[in-house]
Amino acid sequence: MGGSVAGLLAAHVLARHAERVTVLERDRYEDGPEPRAGVPQSRHTHVLLASGMNALSELLPGLLPELQGAGAPRLAVPGDLGVWQAGQWISRRNPSAPVMTPSRPFLEHRLRRHVLADPRIRVRTSTEATGLLGRSDHVTGVTVRARRDGHQGRQEFVADLVLDATGRSSRTPQWLADLGGSPPAEDVVETGRAYATGVFHGDGPAEDLRGFYIVPEAGQPLGAIVLPAENDRWMVTLSGPRDLAPPTDPEGFVDFADGLPHGAPHKWLSTAHAVGRPLGYRHTTNRRRRYDRRGRDCAGLLVVGDALCALNPVYGQGLSVAAMNAVALARALADGRTPPVHALQRAVLRSSRAAWEVATGADSTMPGAVGNAVRGGPVDRLLFRYLDRLRAHVPSDPVVCSANRDVLFLLTPPRSLVTSPRVLRRVLLRSAVPTPRDLPTP
Repeated sequence: MGGSVAGLLAAHVLARHAERVTVLERDRYEDGPEPRAGVPQSRHTHVLLASGMNALSELLPGLLPELQGAGAPRLAVPGDLGVWQAGQWISRRNPSAPVMTPSRPFLEHRLRRHVLADPRIRVRTSTEATGLLGRSDHVTGVTVRARRDGHQGRQEFVADLVLDATGRSSRTPQWLADLGGSPPAEDVVETGRAYATGVFHGDGPAEDLRGFYIVPEAGQPLGAIVLPAENDRWMVTLSGPRDLAPPTDPEGFVDFADGLPHGAPHKWLSTAHAVGRPLGYRHTTNRRRRYDRRGRDCAGLLVVGDALCALNPVYGQGLSVAAMNAVALARALADGRTPPVHALQRAVLRSSRAAWEVATGADSTMPGAVGNAVRGGPVDRLLFRYLDRLRAHVPSDPVVCSANRDVLFLLTPPRSLVTSPRVLRRVLLRSAVPTPRDLPTP
């Protein structure tokens, strides 16, 4: 259920172990790389982190070279990007492994071509799942209805495994309740953060810069990301707290950037040409559904992607986590045996753990954060004090910068920031050295 990135990648993996995989997609696929109504993130900025690129290379080795050859930008952070954090620019002298910044439709169109070339995978578009078959402890299929030509007839699909990749709006918790079971427990952290994205044409932000990233923090809640996309476009996302959402008219959108802690992004936006109106988005709650706790006797249902673990999109983790979910599924099935579904579910959820800790750790410190998973106990407060000190070292200390970046790129677990002796010594025993306020040079 669901034929976007998470669903397509899961179908690709499952097709290696099944006679047939049927993808049920409620939208109609466009012939080209066009946004789709059922993918609200289609028109917003996307990033493939280094972890996501590694995962896609493992799953579909030819995809990334194809994307790059077709114009998907590839850049180092902060080597090619002006990154503002903890009140200063991060030095660009310690560039990262590259990230990629294709638009979501551009990536998904090419991913779809790769995955659906497999004859074991068939797709039914304009087909909406409406419920589950079987029992709450053993799902045996789904009910569907066609969304074309006014046809509302109900059909049943019987399956050995039902996989939910329908995103944040997943109705599987309610469908399990309809079968007499209990919906999964949920972990929630919500800040009310809102953002808006606009598309622009124009020259680069500076002669040797290819974008900006203004990191929102508890004491400075406005954020911005300016990144290149294919076809000489710039994707610009501005974000603010619940009571300060970015406007969605072009002039107001640009004016909002004047409130950022440094004037460089606003100065650039003032010279760029807007393509259409910006689009707003407010569904930024971190929500993790604990299907892994349903018990060893549950069978027939697996949940991936945002339907399992939805993260605040402002941190740019979603595409990478979807790819990492698929890699976790592939590795759990790699020995040719079929493990019980609860073991697959645990493996998939475990692959999103680092992203969950990064996103909820950052959001827990934001003013007005609510939810049962907000971190604020004595140990958390001590940890946040340490992380504040660590972030002050990131701009100028290459060792701390690299360690922090590897965590944000989901290459190493967050605990590495408190277990690495080199990082600990620098954070606790050295004073942070400020960087110049001018735009950073290479």
